[in-house]
Amino acid sequence: MIIEKVVDRFMDENTYILGDEKTKKCAVIDPGGSIIDIFNIIKQHGLTVEYIILTHGHGDHICRVPEIKSKTNAKIVAHVNEEEVLIDRNKNLSAQLPGPLVEFEADEYVQEGDVIELGSLKLKVIHTPGHTKGGMCIKVGEHIFTGDTLFAGSIGRTDFYGGDYKQIMKSLRKLAKYDDNAVIYPGHGPTSTIGVEKRMNPYMQQI
Repeated sequence: MIIEKVVDRFMDENTYILGDEKTKKCAVIDPGGSIIDIFNIIKQHGLTVEYIILTHGHGDHICRVPEIKSKTNAKIVAHVNEEEVLIDRNKNLSAQLPGPLVEFEADEYVQEGDVIELGSLKLKVIHTPGHTKGGMCIKVGEHIFTGDTLFAGSIGRTDFYGGDYKQIMKSLRKLAKYDDNAVIYPGHGPTSTIGVEKRMNPYMQQI
């Protein structure tokens, strides 16, 4: 498995490139970082982009989607509850954030428990509302891409459109059930593990 990260220097947003070493197929998760850096990593590993996967629809996580889509024709995947955010520049905050205005439809909308097959990898969809209605995490083995649901030491804001503090706390309870050694890859900041967050994250300590 290949996991690479591109950090946007303005919004400190993490874009992840998840690749299958066997088939050289990859997914770009939450593309908000430098398009040049993203494609340099893809080229370096000899990967083909099959999916653009969105943990949620905020502008800092989706602003490079149109460029990647036009270059690769990869399938855009998001949770079904995130459709209204993706198609509205005000709800997805791209109208308020630095960077391009973005409005688009996903090619495929998924739900809790769905599995996305990426070469030999199986990506499990975990619906984790709270930051947005259609927030989701992606679990691959003992690796979980948590978007803006769970950070190292914190959680995503709940005061944007579709945010709900009670819902994000329920989502944290869902994530807490996974193995303590599972590594989390947040939408902002460094990686961590479920176990570390259960011990150190003040929000996880409340559940």
